Amino acid sequence: MSARPNIVFVMTDDHAAHAIGAYGSRVNETPHIDRIAADGMRFDNTFCTNALCSPSRATILTGTYSHINGVTTLDTPFDSRMPTFPGLLREEGYQTALFGKWHLGHGGLADPRGFDEWAVVPGQGEYHDPEFIHPDGRRTHAGYVTDITTDMSLDWLDRRDRERPFCLLVHHKAPHRPWEPDEKHAHLYPDGSIPEPSTLRDDYATRTEAARAATMRILDDLDDVDLKQPVPEGLTRDEELSWKYQRYMSDYLRCVASVDDNVGRVLDYLDQHGLTEDTIVVYTSDQGFFLGDHGWYDKRFMYEESLRMPFAVRYPAVVDPGTTCEEIVTNVDFAQTFLDLAGVPDLPPMQGRSFAPLLRGERPEDWPTSMYYRYWMHDDGFHHLRAHYGVRTDRYKLIYYYNRGYGLPGTSDRVFEPEWEMFDLEDDPQELNNVFADPAYADVRAELRAELDRVQRAALDQP
Repeated sequence: MSARPNIVFVMTDDHAAHAIGAYGSRVNETPHIDRIAADGMRFDNTFCTNALCSPSRATILTGTYSHINGVTTLDTPFDSRMPTFPGLLREEGYQTALFGKWHLGHGGLADPRGFDEWAVVPGQGEYHDPEFIHPDGRRTHAGYVTDITTDMSLDWLDRRDRERPFCLLVHHKAPHRPWEPDEKHAHLYPDGSIPEPSTLRDDYATRTEAARAATMRILDDLDDVDLKQPVPEGLTRDEELSWKYQRYMSDYLRCVASVDDNVGRVLDYLDQHGLTEDTIVVYTSDQGFFLGDHGWYDKRFMYEESLRMPFAVRYPAVVDPGTTCEEIVTNVDFAQTFLDLAGVPDLPPMQGRSFAPLLRGERPEDWPTSMYYRYWMHDDGFHHLRAHYGVRTDRYKLIYYYNRGYGLPGTSDRVFEPEWEMFDLEDDPQELNNVFADPAYADVRAELRAELDRVQRAALDQP
């Protein structure tokens, strides 16, 4: 094992695990992402602690929960002076670079720090002929953003110092809304070819008002920019739902196909330059995403499709090929894991725990069996998701919709009555049956409420 491995961290935006072949996708194939899992380890229970782009990115960089790093919503600022794993690696001699999506603000203290070189798209960025912010100004780059991000990354690898280890962050915009594919992949997934999820027509019968109030339904809330063509005339409501689902998913999956091709370019480069053995390659996304599940697109909820992050690691020096991990890990743990593998000490206030032992096939006896989640961006003016927090264990999930924004940026001042949801994930993996009020679950409910209190305190959070 190399004492100072290289790190290539590839992260997409809104790529659901169930749109990856290695995770058993029913809707697409991802042969190059699957190579990482086949040659390394696939984590099946990796979760985000706040399913929103900016908060998740801040957590990944700092190894802290949203209430510690301050990025609770899309409108709360990130202070890049905080300790981050790339910055700490750089202080210990690593070459560091970031290309692609930053989404943590621009200018002053929000600009990327801890990198020898960086170029990022402003905000969400554009798919075609995107503008990039460089340290010396803004420039428009001709082409498709996924290709350009990879081009920049490989160019930097060509120019690096061969005598020093490196940490490269490849942050793709795709497959974020509005899902604009490139010409190369535009022929894929013709309308009508994509299987519908069984919960596409979910009626939220046992769920809270929060589920019914969310405005991210495929049928009602996708707009003309998303669909890119008018809805055919004469469709019934049910036929319209199916048509919109196909339009949404075909473009989403075409964007994923470009990502997969570009992941292959990175893997091929490492192979061709003799870097594979001593390089940690990670593929992940900043959170999950609804692919018609429960009738939705987007994320934010603590439901499984939104909560679960894909996470595959290839590191031949340490990780056995074709292995899987069922233990619970979160994006709070990423930073300390990378530092641990590189032999670099972490710093307070990092709150995560290195899962390097799991990569070696070892399970510490005290490994966590639950995780804490909190969505802060209450009732924003777009999707109207209500604020909630909760706990997930290996079998159960408890969610408390406290339904107020506490004056945080990007939240409304409306307050709703609190609500609870509880799911038995073994008997109800699709989370259709809220058993919070079921007398048969009284003991489990009491245990989960106690566990929720415990994990919230452990995260140094307050109700």
